[in-house]
This record gives sequence, C-alpha cells and structure tokens, in this order.
Amino acid sequence: MEQLMADLKKQIIEALNLKHLKPEDIGDDQPLFVEGLGLDSIDALELIVLLQQHYNIKLANPQDGPQIFKSVKTIAEYIRANQPS
Repeated sequence: MEQLMADLKKQIIEALNLKHLKPEDIGDDQPLFVEGLGLDSIDALELIVLLQQHYNIKLANPQDGPQIFKSVKTIAEYIRANQPS
C-alpha cells in the first residue's frame, strides 16, 4: 500500500502538472480538493483518466468520485479493491 500511495503521488503531480510539489509534500490523508491541494473539477477528470490509464479501472458511478478522490489513501484503497487481477 505504501508503494502504491508513493506511485500515486508521483502520477498526480505529473498528470496535474503540479511541478511546485514533491511527492513528500502530499500527505496520505491530506484532502486533495478545496482546503487541501485545492484541486478542482477539471483535476477530478484528470484523476479519472489516470485511474483508467495506469490501473485499468473505470469509475462505475461518477457520484462516488468525491469519496474516492478525497485523499491519496482513499484512491489507493479504491484501486486495491477494484483492480482487475
């Protein structure tokens, strides 16, 4: 799980062009939206694409997005639970 979260942080920084951040700047439980990293709805779309490209996971219900993309840890938990074997 630790490695998955480290990989996710790198992928989020790359996908969202957050060059001012390093992976260690993002806490595992830190909120990604609003008061956390300040991501917005367009960033959420990029995260959905990231899940599809890197982990072959499609978001079954877009309404689940806010809960899944709450933090790096919640994304990692979703990947673990839904990754095809």
